[in-house]
Amino acid sequence: MEQIKEKYERFKEWQVKPHEVAELTADKHECATCHTEFHGNYCPRCGQKSSVGRYSFKTAFLLFLDVWGLGNRGMFRTIRDLLFRPGYMIRDYLSGMQMAYFPPFKMFFLVITLSVLVQSGLNIRTVNTLKKNKEYVAKNLDNNIKEKEDDKTDINSINEVAINDTIILNGKPIAIKKDKNSDSIYLNGRKIGLKVFDIIKKVYYWVNDHETVIQFLLLIVLSGPMYFFFRKNKKIPDVRYSEFFVSMVYVTNLMTIIGIIGEFFQPGNSNAGLVAYAMSIVALKQLYGYNYKKTLFKVVSSFMLLIFAAATIGGIIAGLAYLYVEYIL
Repeated sequence: MEQIKEKYERFKEWQVKPHEVAELTADKHECATCHTEFHGNYCPRCGQKSSVGRYSFKTAFLLFLDVWGLGNRGMFRTIRDLLFRPGYMIRDYLSGMQMAYFPPFKMFFLVITLSVLVQSGLNIRTVNTLKKNKEYVAKNLDNNIKEKEDDKTDINSINEVAINDTIILNGKPIAIKKDKNSDSIYLNGRKIGLKVFDIIKKVYYWVNDHETVIQFLLLIVLSGPMYFFFRKNKKIPDVRYSEFFVSMVYVTNLMTIIGIIGEFFQPGNSNAGLVAYAMSIVALKQLYGYNYKKTLFKVVSSFMLLIFAAATIGGIIAGLAYLYVEYIL
């Protein structure tokens, strides 16, 4: 038990400790490209590594990774530190230690791309969860459309209680009928509501096909209210919005990496999502110095503020739509 406690204390010390750059050795090197003699890891004249040697399978593999932006120690170090010391690592990066870690935005697009590949079948069970989710949503929406069509009221049966009008749209007559009892609107005998399910299906498909764009837009929208609650903190009291946004990109990368791990071993299982949200709280706690209770309160408050703003905007749009239908149509 004492050994476990001692190891945990060493782990906590390692978490807080920033990345250290290895000291230069006294070994002298000759660059294989420009034949400049130098001390250190890179040639000061052309920038080639001092450790360049004969090709091996390891060298070929690292060159293959380099094509995708992964062929450097910074990427693996960044993944490791994001998983085990996320908040401290992000603070190190914001303090200027940028050469030690993989750039946040480049990493964002790489991990999102990898996430899509894993969800598309590159997992231990070769299950395409994206396709399964699409089919499930499409089936439910199609069933709802069928139910609506089956329940559609015959226009001839409500003539006595309907307000009739006809407009010309694109050269075609559109018959508009309004049911006084249910306030339903009919265009040429069809409820307007039937089109809603088709729109929802198209939006859902677009969101699934443009996950990177959606993730980035969500990040932009969410970072505003979160900056409002985290802008005055203990560890970075003068944090700028640009710095906060970078930190949120790294937190999103952390959550995506956890999601990739979970999706790879258990496709379609949502447990990894819960772990990802928990780790985001850990990252923000380490980064800004609040305790867990206060950090969770600020995150929840940020979401509540965002929901309130979305509800307000949605209410305004719904009100304008009602006025349009009521007084214009």
